[in-house]
This record gives sequence, C-alpha cells and structure tokens, in this order.
Amino acid sequence: MTNKKHAIAAACALLTSAAAFAQEGPQGPGDGQPRPGAKLERVEISARPQSDTDLRRKSQVAKQVYGREELDKFGDTNVADVLKRLPGVNVSGGAPRMRGLGSGYTLILLNGDPAPPGFDLTQLDPAQVERIEVTKGPSADQSAQAVAGAINIILKDAPKVTQRDLRLNMGYSAVRPSVSGSYTYGEKKGDLGYTLPISLFSWRNQQESTTTRAAQGSNGQPSVITQRLEQNGWGNGWNFSPRMNWKISDEENLTAMAFMQQGRWHFNPEYETILKSGLPSEDYNSRNIGTFRMARANLQYNNQLSETRRIELKAGGQEVHGTFNNTVYDNQQRGSVGDNTDRNLTQAGKFAQVLNDAHSLALGWDLEWRKRDETRFVTVGGKAQLPGVDGLPFAATIQRQAFFIQDDWEISPQWSAYLGLRTERIVTESAAVGDAERRNKSSVTTPLLHINYKIDPKGRDLIRTSLTRSYKAPNLNQLLARPAISGLYPDPNTPNTYLAPDFIGNPDLKPELATGLDVAYEKYLSGGGMISIGGFYRRVNDLMRNVTTLEAAGSALNVSKTQARYVNHPTNFARAETAGLEFEIKGRAGELLPSVFDAKLPLNLRASLNYYKSKVQNLPGPDNRLDGQQPWSITGGFDYRLTGLPVSMGANLSFTPGYLTTQTLTQSMEQTRSRGFDMFAQWMLSRTSSIRMSANNLWPVDTRSTTFVTNGYSRTERYGRAQFGLSWEQKL
Repeated sequence: MTNKKHAIAAACALLTSAAAFAQEGPQGPGDGQPRPGAKLERVEISARPQSDTDLRRKSQVAKQVYGREELDKFGDTNVADVLKRLPGVNVSGGAPRMRGLGSGYTLILLNGDPAPPGFDLTQLDPAQVERIEVTKGPSADQSAQAVAGAINIILKDAPKVTQRDLRLNMGYSAVRPSVSGSYTYGEKKGDLGYTLPISLFSWRNQQESTTTRAAQGSNGQPSVITQRLEQNGWGNGWNFSPRMNWKISDEENLTAMAFMQQGRWHFNPEYETILKSGLPSEDYNSRNIGTFRMARANLQYNNQLSETRRIELKAGGQEVHGTFNNTVYDNQQRGSVGDNTDRNLTQAGKFAQVLNDAHSLALGWDLEWRKRDETRFVTVGGKAQLPGVDGLPFAATIQRQAFFIQDDWEISPQWSAYLGLRTERIVTESAAVGDAERRNKSSVTTPLLHINYKIDPKGRDLIRTSLTRSYKAPNLNQLLARPAISGLYPDPNTPNTYLAPDFIGNPDLKPELATGLDVAYEKYLSGGGMISIGGFYRRVNDLMRNVTTLEAAGSALNVSKTQARYVNHPTNFARAETAGLEFEIKGRAGELLPSVFDAKLPLNLRASLNYYKSKVQNLPGPDNRLDGQQPWSITGGFDYRLTGLPVSMGANLSFTPGYLTTQTLTQSMEQTRSRGFDMFAQWMLSRTSSIRMSANNLWPVDTRSTTFVTNGYSRTERYGRAQFGLSWEQKL
C-alpha cells in the first residue's frame, strides 16, 4: 500500500505541473488536470519532448498547439504573420479572426489573460513567444468571450539550461529596408530560473489604392469622385518580457512575469484627384503620428496542499497609454490631438480537489477593475469642432466579476468529459465633465460540456464533442455616447452623406450570446501526422451591427442643432446563425501518401479546407451572412530538407474567394478574392548558426471592396505588395 500511495502522490504532483504548463508555459510533460483515474495513462516517460501534435492529442478541450518550429519557420518578425498561416485563422488589419467571423468574436489571450486594449500583434516578435494555443471552444477557467474561439499567446518561459539566442533581421517592403532584432538570455540556478527576452522592431510600408465614390453629394444631387492614394507608413519600438520561476519547495512555486512594450507610428496619406463632379465627399492629404506604451506585471503562486488538493492564486496590473496627433490639410486645416490611458487590476484564483478515481473538481474566480481616461481635442480652422465636448476629459470604468466551477471526469478508459459553469458580470460606467453618468450592466452565465471518446485505447483516434455558450461583449467605443464627427464633413452645421456619417456609441447595447455545438474526429498517425475533420454551429442572439440613419437636428443621436445629418450607431440588430466544416491534414509525405512518396523522403505536407455559412434574420438572402465571413478558404504548404545539404525550404499558399454581404436593408458590401503566397529557405551554417530568407505575399493580388447603398456606391481597389526578409540566427 505504501508504494501505491507514493505512486499516486508522484502522479498527482506531475499532473499538477502539467496543469500549470497549460496556463503559463512548459514546466513538465503533459497537460490537463490531476485525475487519478487517468494518471498512469497521461504520464509518459520519453527521451524526447512532447511534440505539438502530442500536446494537442492529450488536451481535454479541442486545441491546436504551435511551438518553436512553427514560430521560426518563415522567419517572421511579428506574430500576426505567423497566425495568418494557421488553419482556420485569417488576419485583417493585424487582428486575427477565426472561422471567418469578424473582429471581437476571437478572444486574444496573453499567458491566459485577455490582451490589453489596443494590443497590436504586428509589434510582437515571435522570438518572445513560447507557443501559441488555438482553442475552438471556451473553457470555464478562461473568459467566455470566445464565440469563434481563443488564441492564447504564451510568452517565453524560463529555460532548464543556460540560453543565449540572438536574431538579426532586415526586411524590405517599400522605399528602403527596415531592421529588427531580438536577444534572449535565460538561466537556471538551483531553484531559481529566469529569462530576459528583448526585441527591437521597425517597419516601413507603402499602400496604394484607388477609390471611386458615386453617390448623393452634400447638396442632395448625384456626384462622382475618383482619387488615388499613396500612403507611406513607418514605425519602431521595443518589447521586453522578463519571467522568473522560483521553486519554493517541492509543493510550492512562484512565477513572476512582466511585459513591456513601447512604439511610435507615422502615416502620411497623399491623394491625387483624378475625376470630380458635383459635391462629393473628398479625402485630403494628412499627417498622422502616435505613440503606444504598455507595462504589465503578473504574479502566480501554486501550492500542492496534499496529494489530492492544490491552490493557484494570481494577481496582476497593467497600464496602457497612447497618444495621437493628426492634421488634415483641407481648406480649413482640421486637427485632432489627444491621449488615452487604460489601467487595470486583476485577481484570480482556483482551488482543485481530486474527489475520487474519476473526478477532479475545481472552483475559481476572476476579478478585474479597469479605468479608461481620455482626452480628445478636434479643431476646424483653429476653433473647437464641438464646443463643450472637445478638450474635456472623459472617463469610463469597467468592473468584471466571474466565478466558475469545472469537473474533469474520467468516465472510463475510453470516455472522458469536461463539465463547466461560468458566470460573468460586467458593469460599465462612463461620463464626461458636466454630463450625466451612463451605466451599462450585463450578466452572462455560460454552461460548458466537452466530451472525448477514444476509439482506440492509445487515443490515436478521437471523437470530440462540445456544447457551449459564449458571448461577445460590446467594446468601450461602442458603449460610449460620445460623438465623433465625420472627417469628410467636419462642420456639424452642414449636411453630410450616407457614405460619410458621424458616429456615436450606444450605452444600452447588450452583449451577443451564442449557443454552440462542435463535433470533430481526429486521427493521429504513428509517424507524427494527423487528420482532423469537424463541424460547428453557433446561434447568436442580440447580434450587434452598425446602422446608419438620417437624424433630425437636435435629436438624441445628432449633435448638430441646426442640420439633419447621417449618423452611424451600433444596435442589437437581430438574431443570426452560422455553421461550418473544417478539414485539416499534416504530416510526412511518405506517411500521408505512401503510394506516391518514399517513406524516407524529408518532405512534410499540410493543408486545410474550411467551409462557412451564416444568415442574419430580418435581412433578405442569399447573402445575409455575418460581416466579414467568407464562404470558404483553403491553405496548403510544404517543408522540404535537401538531401546532402544543410538547407531547408518551404512554402504556404492561402486563398479566399470573393463574396457579397447584405449588411442592412439599404447597404451591402462586396469583397473580391484574396491570396497569400509565402516562401522561406534556411541554410544551417553550423549547429548553432543559420541564415534564413523569406518572402511574404510573393504572388500579390489586387483586391477590391465595394459598398453599395440605395443611390450609389463606394469602391476601393488596393494594390498588393510583396515583402522580403533576411535574418541571421545565432545560439551563443
């Protein structure tokens, strides 16, 4: 009995380390919660670290894991470029989107906590990331604001041995090259381990496009304008993400993490008017500069109280500060300057108890307090655009309280289940000086059920099923009843047009609530490859969508006292449904296609195909889809190592077709096809040194988007541009 008791204790301790791994970084093999009924099966003694595929197979919740190999493969200098090649993920404006759904449906996490407002993945170097985890459904111990899924970016962990890595990059997209680099120093001394990754970045791009607007002009008569844009942009900054792991005792450990980022950006759009008739809205040359600064710190304490109990406590704080200074060189020289500061404090905890040989129960909480202070001052001809609004400080606070309970249930050697219940309450209060306080309160309860069935005892053939509720909360800008006047018609006492409306938030917005079903079959091949096919369904209530209406002078939405103007404002529009099929395959060519390729050929293949369909009630079909959701997408790629030479190369191709979206009864949008083709080649100079060349968007395609309204349209054609990179990597 004594030996058995010691074995159980050792297994529980190992699985506890694995649970910390899933939250904060690799601290031991495996992942999941301590479940004695599964302990001998989940503990693997292996001479090699577990691969990304191994971690994916053993996860209790459907998850894709991407580690060092995927992060380094194409020599990317920012995480957004890594994400755009992952199956089921596309990137728009630097923000990742899953399952074709638009902004806000995908939850972005940093070390398991929601990323701060304004966090830009194009300014995070992959060298500072340990791994990326993509989950298709929410879990009880993380925010349920994940209708499409969640992307958890786990920053560098402290190494087990001394680590000194240097990478220098040079890239070219337009005008002249830009340089960036990263250096990571890590050490482990006794019970203390730490890592000090720092990166410097710079970027430069040039965007070219042509826009035609043919619609009602400001005088109510037909008008047409065609303008060509050339916009030069550049910026630079740095990231620093130190981390320390302290093993206090065999039962206790403390982790301290920080993340600091600072950058600045410049955009100088210049327009050439090619055709103009009537009184259309017109874009003017401008100069736009800004800064971004973030500081974040977190502490996590773990204690294995006994063989069957453990506790985890977290605390953190952050401050995010941004500034902007924009000048538009129109007839009146319009200016806009301001800054914003977000501060937040978080505290969370979880208590886990192994109940018997089948159940591991966890209870926890997640508390957040956030305050935003901002100042904005807009002038037209040197005078305030909105007297009594511009220049006055504005503040908003958000309080979030969440409580959850979850149970990992080992039903049998082949069946396991994850049951969870999470309830979140969000209260937003906002006010400007002299205005009455506006308050928005919402509460969401989300039950979760994930079931896994192992068709074979080794778990190489799995069926996963999930039934979940998730939600999308309105962002702060959508809630704030603070007007923003159209930049094309900056004088509020003159008329504007449907295509150039003002904007104001809606303090009464309710969150979207989604009920979802996911089913997937996963087959893991003996050589490390895998095949997955799955489907999903989401029913969304209280869909949020921006609606443009003509508001009378002095109405609640129109700040103008003398002129009726078009105003764009968010509203809970209708109910919606979306469903899709997702297929993924990857592995060695000889294992996937043994009749075509030799088993020893050093060629890896990967491909994914995704099909999406959605409809919004109260809108006519067949194109009443959710905003930004393409009907299907396909990606494919390969990696190949040359025989007899220390050279590896690979490529990735992605394609999305064109589609039309009916947005409201009076407005629709058409988007043409998009394509991405990336390549890389790496030459190993030695065991510790290599040179990597890369090309992103090597086969550029021009894209066109058109917004149709009742009496006209606005069409923009954007011209594609390739990006090239060269990097040197050295392990010192």
